[in-house]
Amino acid sequence: MYTTKNSLINRIRDSSDRDAWSDFVEIYGPLVYRYGRRRGLQDADAADLSQAVLTEVSHCIDRFDYNPALGRFRNWLMVIARYKLSSLTRDRSKQIGTTAALTHDRLDQQPGTDDFSTLWETEYQNYLFRWAANLVRDEIEEQTWQAFWQTAVENKTPRDVATELRMKVGTVYAAKSRVILRIRQKIAEVDDTVEAVA
Repeated sequence: MYTTKNSLINRIRDSSDRDAWSDFVEIYGPLVYRYGRRRGLQDADAADLSQAVLTEVSHCIDRFDYNPALGRFRNWLMVIARYKLSSLTRDRSKQIGTTAALTHDRLDQQPGTDDFSTLWETEYQNYLFRWAANLVRDEIEEQTWQAFWQTAVENKTPRDVATELRMKVGTVYAAKSRVILRIRQKIAEVDDTVEAVA
């Protein structure tokens, strides 16, 4: 399980730290968007939800007292997302009338909190991996990336990948290990539960 690193939370408290906010938005924006889509929102509404949640975080992050022993940051974020989703659908129901009310009823019939908590957690881990992998991909040669991706993600055998990429099998293993290590280091920059390995 991943836990948002206190340093990232402290950094986003500084509104001038654009890199911190960029990292934060890259990790959590898609997570909130996907949450909205899974709750039945259309594309534009899910994007509105994501924007509303991120805006709310920016307004109240100074008052957020992060204590991992009391709960994870992303659970607090999910509470905000659920609240904003409820507000969004309620406001739309008032504006549009019966059609929106039917949509709101449909959203209320979606899977329960526990199901969405599990989905939220799984998707967080997936987005964090993708975020780190995208950063690492920009740092390394394409052949090294392909050796990693094809063996670690596509589950091809190192021998098949070595043949396809015209590499030695040992070089494929080494490339995979280097990329995994670098991804772990990137995740460790924003997550408390992953140790940065030198």
